[in-house]
Amino acid sequence: MLPISKNARHSVSGFSLVEIMVGLVIGMLGIIVIMQVFSTLEAQKRTTTGGGDAQNGGAIALYSLQRDIQQAGVGISTTALIGCDVQLWAGVTLPAMAPVTINHASIPAGDANTDTLLVVYGNSNSPPEGNSITSQAGSNYAVQAYASFVVNDLVIAEPVTRPAPCSLIMTPVTAVANPNITVQTSVAGMTGGSLYTMGAAPVVRVYAIRNGNLTACDYMVNDCSLAANVGSVAIWTPIANNIVSLRAQYGRDTNAAPMTGIVDSFDQTTPTTACGWVRVSTVRLALTARNDQPNKTVVTANEPTWSGTMANNPNGYTTSALAINLTTTAVPTGFTWQSYRYKVFETTVPIQNVQLLGVQTGC
Repeated sequence: MLPISKNARHSVSGFSLVEIMVGLVIGMLGIIVIMQVFSTLEAQKRTTTGGGDAQNGGAIALYSLQRDIQQAGVGISTTALIGCDVQLWAGVTLPAMAPVTINHASIPAGDANTDTLLVVYGNSNSPPEGNSITSQAGSNYAVQAYASFVVNDLVIAEPVTRPAPCSLIMTPVTAVANPNITVQTSVAGMTGGSLYTMGAAPVVRVYAIRNGNLTACDYMVNDCSLAANVGSVAIWTPIANNIVSLRAQYGRDTNAAPMTGIVDSFDQTTPTTACGWVRVSTVRLALTARNDQPNKTVVTANEPTWSGTMANNPNGYTTSALAINLTTTAVPTGFTWQSYRYKVFETTVPIQNVQLLGVQTGC
């Protein structure tokens, strides 16, 4: 075997320590650059997807509210019925039933600095002014247009003179035979009064922001007034996540009698009379949605705003932006409300079944 020369041994030797250290430094610099690029791209991704999440959640929530408010008042908008206390089912009475009520006294409040909405409407094709009750025999109401009723319709009977206070009962129809409408629960003294039908599936639905989500409660199935039910997702069902604020105002005709049917101002004062209710023909809404993941830095410096107030003056409408208080919204430990991005959805929804009645006599 020939001996290996020194030069041959040198040619097959590995990297030197200096070369290895230079390589490590270059690799570490590359990793730092990659991580910085990744962090920038991830931040851009969070911004894009977070904005998309807020946009989608807000759109779903706003659609749900608009759909119900536009139908509100079917079957209950006449001055004879609107604003009456109505027993929905045994043991559960809805005070001051109206098409749309903001912060109804019977409903537990939602998250801090948010409003609740109660929406009521029927699904009957019968005339909203009700059917005249020509005579009564126990549970049988003889009416002029008996064909407007079907078995299982929920109806409300009211005497010829509106009671004071007005307290009525919603009850199902058990039989229809010309000219009689037989009901499950009747009240004496209805001859000359009116029988209103809400159809077989009236809607009495409550919306509230709970734990940062838009939730809904079906008053025809559950007692939405019980504070003990607030924590139940089976009763207060989430319908849109990451909706952190709901603000609402009545759009009302404040013209001195007679009313004009034109909205003059917006406020949150709940009407106390039938004429007061029929003067409310629109509802202004502001929904605030946020992205689902907080950012490590402050991304929202100032609270978002909504129109908030509006008054009529000789020069037209004037508006004043109001801040939407988000300081009390729940956030993970280590973050604040400013760690999220927000999207405000604002609109004015007509209560069509009130507007269709036009100017009401005596109001």
